[in-house]
Amino acid sequence: MKLVLLHINRMFLVFKKTMREMSRDGWMLALTLAFTPFFVVLYWLWFQGGSTSYTIAVVNLDQGAQMADGASMQAGQDVIATLQAVTYADGKPLLKVIPAADRTAAEVMIKDRMASAFLEIPVDFSESLLAMKSGDRSVTTRITFGGDLSNTYYMVGANLALGSVDGYIQQAGGQKPLVDYVEAPLGASGTRSEFETYVPGTLVFAIVLLIFLASMVMAREIESGTLRRLQLTPMRSLDLIGGISAALVLLGSLSIALAFLVAILLGFHSQGPIWVALVIGAVTSLSVIGLGMLVASFTRTVSQAFVVANFPLALMMFFSGVIFPMPQLKLFTLFGHVISPYDFLPPTHAVVALNKILTLGAGIQDVIFELSALSILSVVYFCIGVWLFNKNHLRSS
Repeated sequence: MKLVLLHINRMFLVFKKTMREMSRDGWMLALTLAFTPFFVVLYWLWFQGGSTSYTIAVVNLDQGAQMADGASMQAGQDVIATLQAVTYADGKPLLKVIPAADRTAAEVMIKDRMASAFLEIPVDFSESLLAMKSGDRSVTTRITFGGDLSNTYYMVGANLALGSVDGYIQQAGGQKPLVDYVEAPLGASGTRSEFETYVPGTLVFAIVLLIFLASMVMAREIESGTLRRLQLTPMRSLDLIGGISAALVLLGSLSIALAFLVAILLGFHSQGPIWVALVIGAVTSLSVIGLGMLVASFTRTVSQAFVVANFPLALMMFFSGVIFPMPQLKLFTLFGHVISPYDFLPPTHAVVALNKILTLGAGIQDVIFELSALSILSVVYFCIGVWLFNKNHLRSS
């Protein structure tokens, strides 16, 4: 017991020393605390606090048709109005329509990324719909669509536009759909703005970047000679890494809390308890810091730590679902959960947990598996970091 208290006291001394050094470097402290909130604000500015609108260039060649009562049917204009009526749950436009004189003009808009896709409405569109409505099923009409298939917005914009046009044609042609599809979104996912959708991933992404700070703080201890002086004392690697980790976790947790505050002020609404999300963020910070310690174990200077940290950073960014969803590669099943290679990266579980809490309204009981996985990985990486650091830098102590 006395030995445990001795280690805790040493860790606390290192914690105070690390916090004091950070407070002296006001710019570093301010940037660290502001980094995560900055990303939240950046995403809010990108999406203007709302969601992405997909622009459709419409070439309306329809010449209209005369109905039996003498009125004029302008189906092409009706299609444009139908597309403009497609909105998010909050009423903001999902599709934006811009007119194009002909196919050539529409293709120029596509090439210049002014539009995601184009639709070309034929000359006889209204006449064909009138014939369909009168019962003539031999009549067909052709709507041409297209775009740059390498543009990630193309598939979404084109599918939304074609679905809306198909619904209009069925209504105007007097046809009933063969299958009636009803969407049942989980939680509040159907009412989220795109900004709100990106908040969980943005928070995890910013947490992942703490690996630079963690590895560089440890490398500074080596480069400045502090570590060599500590070797002359009873201090052990566990005391040093534990104290520094506590300071970094505190800093990371404060940054995440500020990010949540900023997100809420910008219109973000959490469907689940914020305190659970903060716990997830703090544990994720600890796991990332553990990886930072691993990096520091193989470096001796701050510049080396910065370069080496890019490798685990890339792994966590591109193979954990932070930026885009990953395909499921089953290794085995654990307590009903499929375990993939990506699950050995802590941010993978953080992304899933935060989406459950913030979007689907889950509570702590619903993220026990993710929280447990995060905690276990944090302990594993931390212990490996302590062992490697002791082996590579404190062997003589």
